[in-house]
Amino acid sequence: MTTLDDAIDPEDRKIITLARSARARRPGVPEGAAVRDETGRTYVATTVALDALRLSALQAAVAMAVASGAGSLEAAAVVSDSEDTVPAGDLAAVRELGGPSTPVLLAGPDGQLRATITGS
Repeated sequence: MTTLDDAIDPEDRKIITLARSARARRPGVPEGAAVRDETGRTYVATTVALDALRLSALQAAVAMAVASGAGSLEAAAVVSDSEDTVPAGDLAAVRELGGPSTPVLLAGPDGQLRATITGS
């Protein structure tokens, strides 16, 4: 039996692992994320929950990519307890930099791929 996780590209597995590692370094954060730009560079972040600033992990990772000069995104990954959804604002950030076909991989805390979100 083939699962979603069996066919995952090694580069996509890498950003899931990076997102999972980021989340593990900050106990108690709800999610970790990683994005890969057009040159293969990766950017990793966790949820930012300050009184003056709130960003999801994916928004923070996209912001790091933009601040570092990335021109586009190839893929994004989020590790979360959430079963199968990524908030619309997070998807919008990925789509604005990466385009509508940029996949967003949603994985559980164990690193298992739950869903791949593509399209607008």
